Amino acid sequence: MTSVSQANETELVTRAQGGDRNAFSELVRSHAQGVLHVIYRMCGDMSVAEDAAQETFIQAWLQLRSYRPGSSLRNWLYRIAVNTAVDMLRKEKRILPGAVEDLRLTDPQPGPEAMAANSERAETVQEAVLALPDASRAVLVLREYQGLSYHEIAEALDIPVGTVMSRLNYARKLLREKLEVQLFLFAEAENV
Repeated sequence: MTSVSQANETELVTRAQGGDRNAFSELVRSHAQGVLHVIYRMCGDMSVAEDAAQETFIQAWLQLRSYRPGSSLRNWLYRIAVNTAVDMLRKEKRILPGAVEDLRLTDPQPGPEAMAANSERAETVQEAVLALPDASRAVLVLREYQGLSYHEIAEALDIPVGTVMSRLNYARKLLREKLEVQLFLFAEAENV
């Protein structure tokens, strides 16, 4: 992932808004990984995420003149990415099961049983996240997986900060309810 300074990013945006495709390509390179990560966390399927990321950048190119310099380009792109992911999921009319997310393991050399248990736990969490309503999932993904602040999420999704907090609280409550029994069973199985 390439990192572009704020001043350089502003210059690239200005050039891209003037039709410079090379400048836009540089912006895409700078933000592609983050956009892909957000979409993957929204849909759980890498091939759908890659398609949605491409569509996100096509939409960004088409809507680039509506971007307001001075606001966060990353948040603007994340808003397009979330909307694109939701649209693609609605077209599919189902939520696709995703790949297992990476887990931080305390044992650098886990055995096969530990690997299977971690894989199963991660899959359970991923399924619970994918089962959240779109609006709640978007806020949760941007906060927990992308590390955005409440204000950045509000800007990215064009909603008030209070709504971000409410949706995040609701998403966490739903996850806790969905996962409480399963995670207890996993803990019990590990202690056997």
